[in-house]
Amino acid sequence: MRVLLATWGSRGDVQPLLGLAVALRELGAEARVCAPPDEEFAELLARVDVPLVPLGPTVRSVTAGTKPPTAQDAARLAAELVAAAFDTLGPAAQGCDALLANGMMAAAGARGAADEVSIPYVYACYHLRGLPPQGELSPQDETDKARWEQGRKATELYGTALDNHRAAIGLPPVDDLRDHVYTGRPWLAADATLCPARDRTDIDVVQTGAWVLPDERPLPQELEAFLDAGEPPVYVGFGSMAPHAPKGIARAAIEASRAQGRRVLLARGWAELAPIDDADDCLVVGEVNQQALFPRVAAVVHHGGAGTTTTTARAGAPQVVVPLIGDQPWWAARVAELGIGVAHEGPPPTVDSLSAALTTALAPQTRTRARAVADTMRTDGATVAAHLLLDMAGRKTRP
Repeated sequence: MRVLLATWGSRGDVQPLLGLAVALRELGAEARVCAPPDEEFAELLARVDVPLVPLGPTVRSVTAGTKPPTAQDAARLAAELVAAAFDTLGPAAQGCDALLANGMMAAAGARGAADEVSIPYVYACYHLRGLPPQGELSPQDETDKARWEQGRKATELYGTALDNHRAAIGLPPVDDLRDHVYTGRPWLAADATLCPARDRTDIDVVQTGAWVLPDERPLPQELEAFLDAGEPPVYVGFGSMAPHAPKGIARAAIEASRAQGRRVLLARGWAELAPIDDADDCLVVGEVNQQALFPRVAAVVHHGGAGTTTTTARAGAPQVVVPLIGDQPWWAARVAELGIGVAHEGPPPTVDSLSAALTTALAPQTRTRARAVADTMRTDGATVAAHLLLDMAGRKTRP
């Protein structure tokens, strides 16, 4: 049995699909992954021996600019991604028994590819903010209403391009793009403790649990030596948030950690974070095994992506979340609500504000709570999803 998995986005969008691909392989199925052709993602897929089908432009080429994209840029990218999805996913779906997509940027074309070859299609997301509202929002949901109105306008960018490509392969136009893409029963690939589906009673959600890609790589020798040389350090990283990382975040985080008597692990990432001096209490690392590293740090300061939040929580490490875009403010609020860390929202971080946040995160009660929450988290989300997907593919039915 063969399954096609598709996404276009950052590493946080790609890596969970690899967790699912590995779980499918363990059940005897073959998984193809369509993802952006960034070198980092190609290396990630090669590491687990999953073939990459390149989809669209590289993410770095889109996010490398120093200015936010204009409306014209967004419209151009939407049309480009829909065209790339039809050109790539249609042929890739031939011979497949099911197609699962994540994110509007890939899923708009993915649904058409599934329709073209008449195979089951599933939309999956990694957080509640990735699910559409159903029915009328209540008055207290003004923030959600504004957000979804913004989302509605964004999805309209895909509508015309999508219908043109569907017509070219003999498919009818789409009446409601969001219903078409998200379907009536989307999947939520998030841990039920961190992100409970019960919070969305307005929509029928299948919660599988988070799709975690197991990582058995050893830590680099230099990092091992640094960890062994003193008390657990504070880890600071902002992943692929290159154009969005707060200005001066490296200096603020290093000085705030030092104010707490802590050493610092600085993750270079796409933001190219760098040390502020030659002191030996700060080490810069590249891409490393966070599953092995985070249980050994004092706290994790990060942007609040679904993957980093989940990895930190599973490790039982306190966290300070500095949300920037998208679903990150929701994850920050959830971390604070659970008592496993601090949400640093509002103005850009300063030494004083980060030091105050770390005071709470490094408190013994926060560590105790983080470990207690870690004990409640399941690790079989990818396997659960793989069984569901193969069952659906075998029956050739919609979810």
